[in-house]
Amino acid sequence: MPAIEFDDVGYGRADAARVLEHFNLSIETGEVMALVGRSGAGKTTVLKLVNRLLLPQNGRVRVEGRDTRDWDPIRLRRSVGYVIQEVGLFPHMSVSGNIAVVPRLEGWSAARIAARVDELLELIGLSPQMYGTRWPDELSGGQRQRVGVARALAADPPVLLMDEPFGALDPVTRAELQVEFRRIQDRLRKTVIIVTHDMGEALKLADRVAILEEGRLIACDRPDAIVKSTDPRVRRLLNTITLLPGANEGQPSAERESPRSSARSSALGGEAPSASPEAESLRSRPRSSADGGGGPIRL
Repeated sequence: MPAIEFDDVGYGRADAARVLEHFNLSIETGEVMALVGRSGAGKTTVLKLVNRLLLPQNGRVRVEGRDTRDWDPIRLRRSVGYVIQEVGLFPHMSVSGNIAVVPRLEGWSAARIAARVDELLELIGLSPQMYGTRWPDELSGGQRQRVGVARALAADPPVLLMDEPFGALDPVTRAELQVEFRRIQDRLRKTVIIVTHDMGEALKLADRVAILEEGRLIACDRPDAIVKSTDPRVRRLLNTITLLPGANEGQPSAERESPRSSARSSALGGEAPSASPEAESLRSRPRSSADGGGGPIRL
């Protein structure tokens, strides 16, 4: 049974064009699904349909086999972690207080909350003793984003929704948090939907990539298959992947090797094209068990 399932879903507003139309998608337990598309393609609407911030006008959305209409909305939202671009930490609460919000609402004991907060701070690479009592405005952007992830994971939800979680960060911090995300996911194996405008990020982080255009799903496959697509709508997105000036000059960017396709090229039975310096650095990430590899990621 899929962890999340969209069955012929349609959604729109009365005074506007349809946001989603005949949308079908299944996401397996423990899978990372990246949603990619231009602004207005319907990506964030998909997330809001999962945690019942929106209800479909047509079709059904199922979470853990249950129609979202049948879920108590509060119970559903506490079963789904949500990470957004601007983090949204409560400024009047310490780091520990922010992480503890949902466990407190769930009625956990003080001792259990304290242990969980310390566990999550260690997981995201922040010392509980050093950072637990700090205020959000005492953190860097990357640290705030880490705390936002910890807060979303606090009650151990099976599903994690991430809406452009790294989009507001500088490129170096963004790359560091992408590695951090894979390390955490390799350990926790949550069901994750991540929305991004960055095709390179999607290829790096996701087990499968779903591409939306004007409210419709136009492609959904593993990264190594997506990069071989001949659909011009997919190629336009692949061509946005940036490289260092002068890298692979004369070769269309969509034909260059993606970070995750390189790790799987042997399974395709063919030689991979020469990779850019950026792809070379990304492919050095050790593979998770989901990719057929072994050991942990080292930061």
